[in-house]
Amino acid sequence: MVDDASARARAGEGPGGPSVGRVDGCDLLAVALPLRGVAADVSYLGAVIDQLDGPIVLVGHSYSGSVITAAGVADKVAGLVYVAGFVPEEGESIADLQAIYPSLAMGNFLQPRPLPDGSAELSVDPGRFRDIFCADVPEDDAMFMAHAQRPLVATAFEDPVAAAAWKTKPSWGVFGTADKPIAAQLHRYSYERAGSKTTEVDGASHFLMVSKPDVVADVVREAAQACSRSMVA
Repeated sequence: MVDDASARARAGEGPGGPSVGRVDGCDLLAVALPLRGVAADVSYLGAVIDQLDGPIVLVGHSYSGSVITAAGVADKVAGLVYVAGFVPEEGESIADLQAIYPSLAMGNFLQPRPLPDGSAELSVDPGRFRDIFCADVPEDDAMFMAHAQRPLVATAFEDPVAAAAWKTKPSWGVFGTADKPIAAQLHRYSYERAGSKTTEVDGASHFLMVSKPDVVADVVREAAQACSRSMVA
């Protein structure tokens, strides 16, 4: 199960519709998280998990790493894959993690948008999107991604996770060494703490699932096969 807004958009799916497919005997589902904060998104993903047959491998990119960390405690979930994702400890937030190893993205690139309830949501300045998030992606693709992005509620960075599934479930991590939003040092620290089998992609950006799709697919495939074997055993 993959949460990847850019993949959904490039496949022609609407922002609220899941992209469904089947590869190597596995059903794939791209879940459109509401992006309303960790607790709300974990609840949403949990409802999706409840409707599926196991075993399930959750795949999360960036912020979604926090969501699968908590949602992954569900009995049907057999493993976790972090694609340049945050890997918090129970009670830890994204802000806590980035206080350890700060982001390498310079300046204020997040654009706030007030909401009627007094809160705000954030999106990335389209003019800086490629340089910060996906410098190794063709310019036209990066431009599309910049304008197809979905905003995240501002408080999400402060939300702690209620559980850490990686303590009891196997996990895999893949990231690019040129990741600016999440420093490579933070990826290494988080994946080592979680005991994740880690793949580093030299020079790849935060959106390595777009620039290096075969590498990411191989990691997801390995996780699915390993979890399938463990369930049979």
